[in-house]
Amino acid sequence: MISLVLVMLWHRRGQAFTLALLGLLAVTSAVAAPAYLIAADRAVAVGQIATAAPNELGLVASAVQDERAATEDGAPNPAPGGLQFGDVATALIALPGFTYVYSAEYHVIGIDPNPANAVRLVYRQDVCAHLRILTGRCLAAEGDVLLGEHTAQRLNLRAGDSIELRSAVPSPDPKKKVWLPDGKPRRLLIAGTYRPAEPSAGYWGARGYFTATPETGPGEPIFTAATTQQTMDHGRITLAMDGRAGPAALHPDRLGQLRTELQNLNQSTADLGMAVQIDTEMTALLDRIDIGQSSTRLLVPVLAVPLILLACFAIFLTVGYGLEARQGELAVVALRGSRWWTRWWLAAGESLIAVLAGALCGCLIGQLLVNAVAAIVFPDGGIPAGWSSLRHAPLAAGAALLSVMVAQRRQFVGPVAALLRRNPSTGNGRWAIAAEALAVLLAVAASVQLVLSQGSLTGVGLFAPAIVMLALGLLAARALLPLISRYAVRALHRGRLGVALAGLQLARRPGAGRLFALLVATVAVAGYATCAVDTAAAGRAVEATLGTGADRVLTVQAAQPQQLLSAVRRIDPEGDFAMAVTRLPPGSSTTDVPGLAVDSTRLAAVAAWPGDGPGPDEVADRLRPELPAPPAFPGPDVAVDVSASGLTPGTKGLRLQVSVSSLTGLGDAVIELGELQNRSGTYRQRIVVCQEGCRIDGIGLARTGSFPTTAEVVIRGVRATGPDREALPVDRLADPSGWRTSPDVRLARSPDGLRVTFAAPVSESPLVWIKPASTPDPIPVAVAGGRLPADVINGLDAKPTLITGTGTLPAVPQLGRRAVLVDLEYADRITVTAGPGNTPQIWLNAAAPPDILDRVSAQGLTVVADVRSDQVRRRLEQQGPAQALWFHVLAGALAVLLGAGALVLAAAVDRRRRVEDLSALRSQGLRPGPAGQAMLGTYPALVAVAVVVGLLAGAVAWLVTGWALPLAGPYPPDLPLPGRPRVTVLLAVGAVVLLVHTAVAVATGRDLRRQVTGRGTL
Repeated sequence: MISLVLVMLWHRRGQAFTLALLGLLAVTSAVAAPAYLIAADRAVAVGQIATAAPNELGLVASAVQDERAATEDGAPNPAPGGLQFGDVATALIALPGFTYVYSAEYHVIGIDPNPANAVRLVYRQDVCAHLRILTGRCLAAEGDVLLGEHTAQRLNLRAGDSIELRSAVPSPDPKKKVWLPDGKPRRLLIAGTYRPAEPSAGYWGARGYFTATPETGPGEPIFTAATTQQTMDHGRITLAMDGRAGPAALHPDRLGQLRTELQNLNQSTADLGMAVQIDTEMTALLDRIDIGQSSTRLLVPVLAVPLILLACFAIFLTVGYGLEARQGELAVVALRGSRWWTRWWLAAGESLIAVLAGALCGCLIGQLLVNAVAAIVFPDGGIPAGWSSLRHAPLAAGAALLSVMVAQRRQFVGPVAALLRRNPSTGNGRWAIAAEALAVLLAVAASVQLVLSQGSLTGVGLFAPAIVMLALGLLAARALLPLISRYAVRALHRGRLGVALAGLQLARRPGAGRLFALLVATVAVAGYATCAVDTAAAGRAVEATLGTGADRVLTVQAAQPQQLLSAVRRIDPEGDFAMAVTRLPPGSSTTDVPGLAVDSTRLAAVAAWPGDGPGPDEVADRLRPELPAPPAFPGPDVAVDVSASGLTPGTKGLRLQVSVSSLTGLGDAVIELGELQNRSGTYRQRIVVCQEGCRIDGIGLARTGSFPTTAEVVIRGVRATGPDREALPVDRLADPSGWRTSPDVRLARSPDGLRVTFAAPVSESPLVWIKPASTPDPIPVAVAGGRLPADVINGLDAKPTLITGTGTLPAVPQLGRRAVLVDLEYADRITVTAGPGNTPQIWLNAAAPPDILDRVSAQGLTVVADVRSDQVRRRLEQQGPAQALWFHVLAGALAVLLGAGALVLAAAVDRRRRVEDLSALRSQGLRPGPAGQAMLGTYPALVAVAVVVGLLAGAVAWLVTGWALPLAGPYPPDLPLPGRPRVTVLLAVGAVVLLVHTAVAVATGRDLRRQVTGRGTL
C-alpha cells in the first residue's frame, strides 16, 4: 500500500511538491515568529544600550567624608588614590563586567575673583589619558594642577604660573550666593592647560565636570594628583567610585541577572546602614528595554497568527482541489469494497506525506530565514544560538496535517454516488454557510472585545486582525462569484465567448470561491502589514521632528528671555536658521496646560509644524499683531521727572520703581528710584544692564504703608542723563492710550505729562504697574487641545496673564496636543519681573552653520543639551515597535507566496478538466481566439479582482483593529501621530502583489492554451 501511495506521489509530483511547499510555509511561519521574537528582543536590547546616555551605562557609589572629623577621632583617612568603602566596595566588585574609576573632589576658591564662583579641585584616576594637553605638561609632581583652556584664557593664566587655592563651602545664608573659605591657602603650580578629548566619553561618568553652573563657573574643574589633593587643608570631600558596565555586563542574555544584582546592591547598602549613596540610571535603561520587548511580543503575533491560519487554509484548499480531481479514483476504491483504513490511506496518504515532508523542511527553513533576515535588519543585534523556536513546530505541523484530514472529510464519509458526480457541490450547503456565518460572528466578537478592552491585544483580541481579514475574504467570495456568473451570462449573450467561458469557469468551479477567499486574505495580510509599517514609519517621523520641535534643538543654561532673544538674533540676524524658545513656567493646578514662548517672526523658517490646521506664517501673524515699539532710552543713567500731590505728610506713601530690559540682551532689572513727595522731583539711577540702552517694561508705584484715599502723580519725563541723551517725547509719554494699568487707577493727559490718579477705594495690591501699550492685552495665544479651562496662563514671571485665543492647532511643536503657543517677545514685554527662562532653547533648521556651538558660546550662552531630530529618529528605529514591524514585512512576503502556491496548485489540478472541456468545445467549432482568452483570462481575472478586494479588506481590517497596535510603544507621546498609511504606498504594494500573482496565473495558463488550441486544429 505504501508503494502504491509513493507511485501516486511520483505520478502527481508537481502537485505533491506544491503541497509540500505549502506545508513548509505553514511550519516556517510558526517557527519564524518565535525565532524572530528572540532576535528582535536581542536587537532591542543592543539598540537601546548603543543609544543610551552615559549615566545609563554605569553607576556611582559616593560618600561625603569630613577629613577633619576623621583626624580628630583618630580614624585613618582614605588612602590616596583609592577609596575604602568597605563592604560596599566589595559589593561593587561583585558586579561582573564593570570597570571602576576612583575620584575625589571638593570646591576651592582663590582663582576666580567672583566670590559667587567656586571651582572643583578633582582627583580622577588616569585622567591624563583622557585629556588633550594644550600647553605645558601633565601632572608629574606634588603641587601640580591642570587648568582648563577657557578658564586660563578668561583669567589670563598660563602653564608655569602659580596660583593660590583654598577649600571652600557655600555660605549658610541662602540669600548670599557666595563661597566662604574653609581651609588654609596653598600655593600650587599650573603644570599645563587641557581640553577634554571626549567630554561625553563613558570615562567621565555622570559627574558633569564640563557643565557650567552658576555656582561653579565655566564648567572646567582643576585636576590634580591624589597626594596634592589629600595634603591640602580641607574639610568635607566627596569620594566616588564610577562604575561603567562593559559588554559582558550588558550582554542581552543576562539583563535580567543584572537587574537582580543592582537590586541586591541597593539592598546591601541599606542593610549595612552606611552613608554611601548608589546612583544609577541603569534601571531606567532596563525598564526601557523591557517596554520595547513587550511591544515586540504584541506586534509580532498580530500577523503571525493570520499567517499560520492562511497556511492551514491554503493546505485545506489545495488538498480539497486535489481530491476533487481524484474523485473517480476514490469512487473505484469505494465500489470495490475496500476497508475504511485502506480507503483512508489511499485518499489521505499522498497529501499527508507531502505536507509532512514540507513541515520537516520548514523547521529548518524557518530558523534559517529568520537568521538571514536578522543578519540584514539587525546587523549589530546578533543572532542567538539554539533552536528553542522549534518548540512551536509540532503544533504547526499538527495543524497542517489536521487541515489535510478536514479537507477530505467528504471523501471519507460521502456516498459513492457523490464521488462519481462530475460536478460536485459548489459549497453552498448549510454547513458551508454556517461556517462562514461563524467566521463573521467571531470577527464581530473579536472586534467588540478589542474595543471593550481598550485595545488590549490579549485573548480573542490578539486574533481580531486575523479573523476580520478571513471573514472579509469569505464575505467577498460569497458576494462576488454570483456577480461574475451574471457578468459571464451577459457576455455570452453579447457574443463575447472568451470572456463568458472564463467567467463561467470561475463562477461554477466548486473550489473557486474558497480560492478567491484565500487570495483575498493573502493580499489583505500584505495590505495590513503595509498599513502597520507605513503608519509606524510616519509616526516615527512625526515624533522625531514635531516631537523635537526642529531639526536641532540646543538647550542652554539659565538665560532671561530678552537675553536669549538678543543672542539668537545676533547669531542669525536674517532669521534664516535660528529661533529663541522658552517654556512657560508650569502652573500649580493639574488643569494647567504647558506653554511654549517662541520668536514667532522665525516660526515658519525654523519650527517643525503639524500638517493639519493653520500654517506657521498665519499663526505668527496672529500671535504678533503690529503694535508700537515700547518706549526706550539709550542710558545707562536714567532720570524720571515726577510730581506728586495728595500724599499725607509724615506718613509712608508711594515708592517709585522702573522695570527695564536691555536692548542688547544684558538682562532685565527692576530699579527702586525713591519715595515720592508732595512736590516735583527728579529721580536718577544708574542701571548696569542698560549700558547699550533699555526699553521700559513698566513704571511702578509701590505702597510702603496704606494708600491715601486720593493721590495724584504726574510723570513728566523719562530720560537718559549725560551728553547727547534724548528724553522720551512728552506727547508719547502723556498719551493715556499708550499705557495700561489696573482698573482702580485712572490715566489722563496733563499739560506737562501723564497724570495718574488713585481712586477710592484703592486696590489692596501693594504694587501698581503702569505698562506701555506695546503688547496686546490680553495677549494672543494659539491653543492645541480645545478650549482652555480659564482665560489665563502662567506668564514668564509665573503670574497669571490674561489671554485671548487666536485659533486652534493640531499640536504645539515639542509639547503635543494639549498646549499653548505665545510670542516670546510679547510675553516678555508684558511681564515686568521676568526671571530666567524655563528651559531656554535655541531651535535650528538644517541650514544652521557647522560652527553654531561656537557662535552660541561667543554670545555667553552655555549649551547643556544638543538634540537632533535625525538622532531621535535613529533611536526610535532601535526601539521595540520598529524592530517588530520587520516581521510584518516578512509576513506580508510569506502571505504573497502562500497565495501564489495555492494558485499554482489549483491551476495544476484544473488542468486536465479544463483541457477536456475546452478541447471538446474546440471540436464543436470554438475559435482559437475565444478558447485562448478563456484559458489565459480565468485566473488573471480572479487575481485582479482578488488584489483589489484584498487591499480593501486589509484597509478595513486596519481601521477596525489597527488603532490597538502599539506602534509607538505602550506609552505613545501626546502628538498627532498618523492613524492610517499613505494611499500611494498601499497602492504600490498592491501593484507588486498584482504583478507577482498575475505572472503566476499567466504562466499556468499559457501551457493550457497551447494544449487547447493545438488540439482544436487537429
